[in-house]
Amino acid sequence: MICLLRLPVCQGYIVLRITTFDQSTINYMGFFMFFPGKYISRIVFVVLLTLLPISSWAQDAEPFDTNRARLLGHMLQQQLSGKHYSQKPTDDALSEAAFDLYLKQLDFQKRFLWQEDADKLTLYKDQIDDSIRRGRLELPLLGREILNQRITQVQELVAQLLDQKIDPTVKEEVETDPDKMSYVTDLTQQRERWRKIIKAQTLSDYITLREDEVGVDDEGALLPVDAEMDAELLVQAKEKVGKRTNSRLKRMLEETPQDHYDRYLNAISQAFDPHTSYLPPTSKEDFDIQMSGSLEGIGATLREDDGYIKVVRVIPGSAASKQGQLEADDIILKVAEATADAVDITDTRIRDAVALIRGKKGTEVRLTIKKPDGRQLIVPIIRDVVEIKETFVKGTTVTDEKSGERFGYIKIPSFYRDYSGKTDRNCTDDLRAELQRQNQENISGLIIDLRNNGGGSLSDAVSVTGLFIKTGPVVQIRDGSGRIRIMSDDDSSVEYSGPMVVLVNRFSASASEILAGALQDYGRALIVGDEHTHGKGTVQALLDLDRFVNLRGMEKYMPLGAVKVTIQKFYRISGESTQEKGVNPDIVLPSRLDGLESGEKYLDNALPWDHIDSAKYQRWQDSPENIVELQQSSQARIKQSEKFQEIITDATNAEKRRAETQQSLLLTDMLAERDEFRDELKRMTPHGMMDSEEDDDNKELTLDEKIADDPYVDEGVFLLLDMVIPSS
Repeated sequence: MICLLRLPVCQGYIVLRITTFDQSTINYMGFFMFFPGKYISRIVFVVLLTLLPISSWAQDAEPFDTNRARLLGHMLQQQLSGKHYSQKPTDDALSEAAFDLYLKQLDFQKRFLWQEDADKLTLYKDQIDDSIRRGRLELPLLGREILNQRITQVQELVAQLLDQKIDPTVKEEVETDPDKMSYVTDLTQQRERWRKIIKAQTLSDYITLREDEVGVDDEGALLPVDAEMDAELLVQAKEKVGKRTNSRLKRMLEETPQDHYDRYLNAISQAFDPHTSYLPPTSKEDFDIQMSGSLEGIGATLREDDGYIKVVRVIPGSAASKQGQLEADDIILKVAEATADAVDITDTRIRDAVALIRGKKGTEVRLTIKKPDGRQLIVPIIRDVVEIKETFVKGTTVTDEKSGERFGYIKIPSFYRDYSGKTDRNCTDDLRAELQRQNQENISGLIIDLRNNGGGSLSDAVSVTGLFIKTGPVVQIRDGSGRIRIMSDDDSSVEYSGPMVVLVNRFSASASEILAGALQDYGRALIVGDEHTHGKGTVQALLDLDRFVNLRGMEKYMPLGAVKVTIQKFYRISGESTQEKGVNPDIVLPSRLDGLESGEKYLDNALPWDHIDSAKYQRWQDSPENIVELQQSSQARIKQSEKFQEIITDATNAEKRRAETQQSLLLTDMLAERDEFRDELKRMTPHGMMDSEEDDDNKELTLDEKIADDPYVDEGVFLLLDMVIPSS
């Protein structure tokens, strides 16, 4: 059928050839004639929005507005393709990357979809780019339909399985790595998969119930139980699992078409890079949470990651920071209000997880978390507001007993700056004041601690660098068109000119990497720590999509949400990007996270490392020249250090556990693993995998107490001694 539409606003015609006409959709091909160039994109849009599904003509509008969805998809594609740093074309390659992300978020753990379902969805693998341009919404709606059918099927299976007896003495295993799993092909395989899932969760809850209701001895070992109590605890555990599983399945079925479409759009966004994302409009409170990622109740930054809620950062001074066990890269599996039953938040939207975790100050939330090495533990946190003072620069001095040399130690938790004007407090001024104080104590060297510093104010990263150099470039910033801007320190004053060590780890990111990279390039400081920093070398901008709606009559579809898009890339003054590789220390120290795939380079679709021309700069006149000797002396100390040898052992054990993805479902094996994890947890130092602000008596620790038993600070002192007294 051929239609000729006259659009006087643009003095031309659109010839539409309608190729399919049925109850659900209209497929079309458009031909444009005699249009001034500036009108074409608008006309495409108007036509796209007038081709409504027939059902919407015949009945009231549904909660899921297909017109709004088409508008949103078009605008998102327009903003991403035009403003993203990489300038990736919206083509089949991008479509395939987006599809892989979409399928992961639909059923990452492969608990619901069958192979035939995945095959059916895979037909759209290279069509997402075309679908967005043409306003076709088949994939997210088909994905929702298929998933809901399988969830309903699983509900029936779970009801049957919960009626069956669980035998904790049967030796069997369950695979925990989705990458090593295939989709099931029939009901028998799905039943067996869920049988093992329920058994694993039941035995895990059984162990927790024994800890809570029976207790542990002074060493943390579980107290014995008689046969009757043992059987009762197993029944209680299975009831908990059943209640939690049914609640989770019900929540998944309640997800709307718009929820699925929003995640589909987010998959398209993250196909550009992992820091580009679509933020759907919600209530103002939830919208702020999604933009900042900050949870007022416990003080952690979270994100959705392959069906899980993952911790990105623990805010210094927060309730979670004080408790000490929650860390970046931890996965939150369950949430419980004090002693209430836990809620499984796997495959839960982040705003729903936030609603469960947040709460009034002084109340307790219990998080069941999974560590990167596979350990699971329950973390009780008393909700509180973030104590901003804990994010501030703080320092002390350390005296070497043998030589009598005094060294400064300064912790920079974040690069903060009060832009509101209420206090005007900022990282640079606070650091300057602390340096002046320590200079009066005649320190012979300085340790700057950037571990777990996730970044912050870029201007402060530059000005902080300036406290240690005379003048010169600090960071280069390149946009998508190739324009390069150099941010420099123009203040010739130097607050501290002596030897320096900078401590970093895998969670030192962004502004921390700019400071560490600049000090390393200038030869101003020795960078010490994990084998690499995080590697986030990109800049994002938040674009309110409503601002770009300029077609008359389209206001009714607002709000459309926002898109966070990567627009720039950081480069060191040497020309190397901090993206992906991060900063490689001069002295690498053992870490309990060695071997862990943590950092930018392990994220899907991360932008690659590259380099540009070096900026013009002069190295520090007293830069350490004996790097090889310093490395050798450090390695010799590590071999003799009991603390570092324990860290190496723990890292080796953790790597073995990560490789052993088959989890035993024999209760005696699970109990033995619990004891092993408990013993390992006891050995962890405050700056290893825990960063507690309090001691066992809930007394706030002083800075001196926090670093007193820190092997990384100790090694920093030894390295400064090697620089100050080379013969020592």
